[in-house]
Amino acid sequence: MRKDILDPPAAGRSSRPTESLIDPPPTTTPSSRSVVIKPSETANQDISLLDKSVDHSHPHKDHPIHHPTPPRSFFSSSSLAVHPNVETAHSSSEEDLRMPNIKVFSGSSHPDLSTRICERLQLEVSKASLKKFSNKETNVEIGESVRGEDVYIIQSAAGEINDNLMELLIMINACKIASSCRVAAVIPAFPYARQDKKDKSRAPISAKLVANMLSVAGADHIITMDLHASQIQGFFDIPVDNLYAEPAILKYIKESIPNWQSSVIVSPDAGGAKRVTSIADRLNVDFALIHKERKRANEVEKMTLVGSVEGKVAILVDDMADTCGTICMAADKLVEAGAEKVYAFCVHGIFSGPALTRLNASKFEAVVVTNTIPQDENMKKCPKIQCIDISMILAEAIRRTHNGESVSYLFSHVPIC
Repeated sequence: MRKDILDPPAAGRSSRPTESLIDPPPTTTPSSRSVVIKPSETANQDISLLDKSVDHSHPHKDHPIHHPTPPRSFFSSSSLAVHPNVETAHSSSEEDLRMPNIKVFSGSSHPDLSTRICERLQLEVSKASLKKFSNKETNVEIGESVRGEDVYIIQSAAGEINDNLMELLIMINACKIASSCRVAAVIPAFPYARQDKKDKSRAPISAKLVANMLSVAGADHIITMDLHASQIQGFFDIPVDNLYAEPAILKYIKESIPNWQSSVIVSPDAGGAKRVTSIADRLNVDFALIHKERKRANEVEKMTLVGSVEGKVAILVDDMADTCGTICMAADKLVEAGAEKVYAFCVHGIFSGPALTRLNASKFEAVVVTNTIPQDENMKKCPKIQCIDISMILAEAIRRTHNGESVSYLFSHVPIC
């Protein structure tokens, strides 16, 4: 047996050159003769490789330790830079707050709210082209890659509700088939929320149909605010976060309404009793209830006040204001019952039909709504309308959802951001 196989060369003294660890592949001559590698050469090469990889004299000379960067997912906004050796990650405080693997798109229903949310998240609104063909079909083009990203699409039930709903469905599907990691629909005002039950023969449950369409389009998560009926969450087989504007309303009442300590929180119908009692308990004030009988949709026949408002500030609270017939009649009823001042708080200010005319002629001191639906034009036409910005609640919900954190904190607190 050959000596050079039994006795390998000493460490660091290989006969092979140290500049290259791997020889180039053998070439074939034009005469197709095969190259024969001798056993001694094979053994020397293997042992030389071993000696090269284990250099005891200089263990870190040519092999610096590589620290892999952590996976780009679910960082908290305050801890994006994980490894201390990453010097460029701390170049500015803005970079520390950015979240990776997230895209926020805006539908055409409420671009102002989308911009406010992205500003609070320190993100840019992602690029998307939203157009209509000449036959009024919706055309959506996602303008940047969403592969492996968490996508949030903001679209509210405002303006042309049916067109905006279809636009949302197409955007969800476009992102889903573009290999996004997950798609969340942020719907501040949920469309068709009032059609949540079969209250008469042959009536559709349109809210359930909308839930089915969102799921089929590819939505993995729904973020909404103050559903008309909380049972709508059960229409979905995917996670639904139903946020509340109540903390923002409580803050506004304490800061902007004089003598709120002696106020009475009033519900304009029996369905809102739970919402009203919750606010009254947290303010430690009384509550009252107005029972109404409708002849048909958006038309009230008779109202009965249950409770006392005499000599007090009456605060009407409802989830939405549409034609405002109900709350205007309720305001007249409260003034007749002896209320000093009457305010109205509604989460979703739809203000359709004769709503603005009725409000201008009403006995309200102010009608306060949130910006789940655009209010700029309504505020110009009706000076009594005031708006609460809830973009910080939605932005914090998106941040917590993306980072895998709980959103239950938002049910009772207004985030400071």
